[in-house]
Amino acid sequence: MHSDVSIARFKQFPRLMWILLFGSFITRGSYFMVWPFLAVILYEKFALSATEVGLILSCAAFIAVFTSFIGSALSDRIGRQKLMYLTGTLYIISFSLLAEVDSVNGYAIVMTLCSIATSLWRPLTSATIGDIIDDPQTRELAMQSLYFIVNVGCAVGPMMGIWLGLTGQQSSFYITAAAFAVLILLLYWGFTHQALQGVNGKVEQVPDELIPAMGDATSAVKRKPAHVSRRQVVAILLQDKLLQCLIFANILCMFIYAQMDSSLIQYLTRANAPDLLQLISAMIFTNALVIVSTQFLLLRLMASYSLIRRIQFGLVLLVVSQVWLAHNPIDLFWGWIGAIVVMSLAETILFPTMNVHIDRLAPRHLRGAYFGASSFYEVGFAIAPLGGGIILDHLGGYWLFIIGAILSLVVIYLYSILETLPRPDFTAMKRE
Repeated sequence: MHSDVSIARFKQFPRLMWILLFGSFITRGSYFMVWPFLAVILYEKFALSATEVGLILSCAAFIAVFTSFIGSALSDRIGRQKLMYLTGTLYIISFSLLAEVDSVNGYAIVMTLCSIATSLWRPLTSATIGDIIDDPQTRELAMQSLYFIVNVGCAVGPMMGIWLGLTGQQSSFYITAAAFAVLILLLYWGFTHQALQGVNGKVEQVPDELIPAMGDATSAVKRKPAHVSRRQVVAILLQDKLLQCLIFANILCMFIYAQMDSSLIQYLTRANAPDLLQLISAMIFTNALVIVSTQFLLLRLMASYSLIRRIQFGLVLLVVSQVWLAHNPIDLFWGWIGAIVVMSLAETILFPTMNVHIDRLAPRHLRGAYFGASSFYEVGFAIAPLGGGIILDHLGGYWLFIIGAILSLVVIYLYSILETLPRPDFTAMKRE
């Protein structure tokens, strides 16, 4: 019965949703073919310390976080479609430049452009899904599917890179640029088809007499909400204490997770772990493989639990993974893989559930703003390379992961008090 319902919901996906899924696969696959090895390239090419590499990555990510919030809120006013084209173009330019740059300052500038494009793309995609799929359960399945397909790309990318002999080669950034060029063409086709059904990524008024002929997709845009100024949006977000606590909790969560992409790789590189590139690729592959193989099973097993309970269970697994990483011997290959398995199970529960949580919290006419605000989670990613680099240089790998375990416990507490926090009166706001 559950399977039949899921298949029926998959059939409700509009063409644009399938394009977003396919585009996420080809772009994330090519992205993870090269990006995780950037810390290795910087270390081997310029002999930078862990703190210096972390500073470059953190500065790029910080600038990207604030750009993402402004851009996502702006998408409620000018439309997702235009911003997605602009972001895709920025991806093509920045990754092409990354394939050619040959100085520390050049890397810092171009990596900032790459990070801006990445942080803009994620909330734009999530908000677009909300625009084109009106049914809440189908929308949740769409967001789970997006997360699933991204991780298929993450699993295939590093292995494909090794098979093609591209891992760690600077010129392979051209592949990511080419993937986004293909995606922009597909998006143009998809948005053109979607516009015929009344949804173009911008909330619009649809004449009542046209609604019967325009299909289910129009339900997302049937009534135009009252205009909300940028100042009002900021005021609403400042009043939403639940959202603020959620963002802070998830910043800590992202800080912990980002150590796998930056500080863990730096730690293994500097500790001369055996078979380094194979180990890094194996960890990325394992992370994605666990998510791909368990996501929908865990979703079914945990369907009866509230979103908060699911997240807290995932956080307990995250604590276990951090303690494991702290105590794993540097030369125990399968020990690292085992810790990543536990960490990946936690991620499988946490990350898609966070997106669904924001979707349920967000008023329809402020969806872009709320997903933009959720991009402040990326502050955790932003400070992780620098914070992790400083911890590595001064305390070592053991304390990097023990601190991660302690922060996971703090996040569990923050989620336990979430429902007690005040929110704005959205109904009163709509009447104004």
